[in-house]
Amino acid sequence: MYHSIIRPLLFNIDPEKVHYFTFSMLRKLFKLPGIQSRIKKEFVVEDPRLEREVFGIKFKNPVGLAAGFDKDAKLYKELSNFGFGFIEIGTLTPKPQPGNEKKRLFRLKEDKAIINRMGFNNGGVAEAVERLKKNKDVLIGGNIGKNKVTPNEKAVDDYRICFNALFDYVDYFVVNVSSPNTPNLRELQDKAPLTALLNTLQQENLKRSAPKPILLKIAPDLTDSQLLDIIDIIKETGIAGVIATNTTISREGLTSPDKDETGGLSGKPLTKRATEVIRFLSEKSNRAFPIIGVGGIMSPQDAIEKLEAGASLVQLYTGFIYEGPKLVKKINKEILKRS
Repeated sequence: MYHSIIRPLLFNIDPEKVHYFTFSMLRKLFKLPGIQSRIKKEFVVEDPRLEREVFGIKFKNPVGLAAGFDKDAKLYKELSNFGFGFIEIGTLTPKPQPGNEKKRLFRLKEDKAIINRMGFNNGGVAEAVERLKKNKDVLIGGNIGKNKVTPNEKAVDDYRICFNALFDYVDYFVVNVSSPNTPNLRELQDKAPLTALLNTLQQENLKRSAPKPILLKIAPDLTDSQLLDIIDIIKETGIAGVIATNTTISREGLTSPDKDETGGLSGKPLTKRATEVIRFLSEKSNRAFPIIGVGGIMSPQDAIEKLEAGASLVQLYTGFIYEGPKLVKKINKEILKRS
């Protein structure tokens, strides 16, 4: 039904408008009596063999929703009913910001991909916190960034603000320095500034009686040398792990009309590279830290390949849009087949 009716209808509408329309419809749908239990029955797979304990947190299953889908923590409760083991919100910034000018989201149907240059559009961390205060049982990751107007030399202040504001309301943190859509942000991936940023956040973290896991989200466009730096930085700073990978600026092999739009590319063209990065980090570090694998997971096999390459958990975004919510269930069932 999703592939034959729902997706064709949605794909005839501007992708950003569809996103907000879908959020509105889901919010209304879940207010209907009995809908939550019916959705859970259809999509949730519960089995002790799916449980994973990663960086001290127990996950019901290893399939999560990546950051960017529910930036402002508006729909995490509803989305959790589609079988996700965890939901990552954000990227959040200290102050609200509108993001880049529209049009900024492009569907590349022929390539099963999306290009976005959203630019960390969000309502600010304080608004998200108010929504997260209502959370009862959804495992939440908090993805944090800096405001566009904040210069890189003061970026650490923005990350610290978001970290402290979210601390009591998320289960783990993700430091996003790898989005290609905020000017100069990726410069923070260089070894010196990244080490300083992560050390500062770890210092804040260790002041707490029960520190939270901090992960680093990296770009797929890093060289082997830069990836080796990442391994060193994780060891030096003591953060919990890595999310590999964010969107790419590569346009290799694309055929869609909008292939030359600027922004970050996600979806099927990223599948192979994201898996390569996971394998490289896992092997070169001797599996020294957990990796959440994300990027081009369009099928159960794609997820299995990332897990076999060294990922402990996986996340969906573009695959969820192209393949529909049944993809979560299919991945979990495939994992069970192999357990």
